[in-house]
Amino acid sequence: MKNISYIIMAVALLSVAACGNTKGERALSGGGIGAGVGAVGSAVTGGSPWTGAVVGGAVGAATGALTDKDDINLD
Repeated sequence: MKNISYIIMAVALLSVAACGNTKGERALSGGGIGAGVGAVGSAVTGGSPWTGAVVGGAVGAATGALTDKDDINLD
């Protein structure tokens, strides 16, 4: 039951996250997406969802900050 609540929280977080046009916006959205994925992945594998969220958020934020607008153009 505890894992289901983490999955629901991650889905809610991912539904409001989006890519951005500036490095700051991409870092924020990448951090949100990474935190959600990290929390769910860690909870599903039996780890601490808080640790997964922190690590995933840091990796996502770094990826968003280090990418250029043209690197992630899905049009």
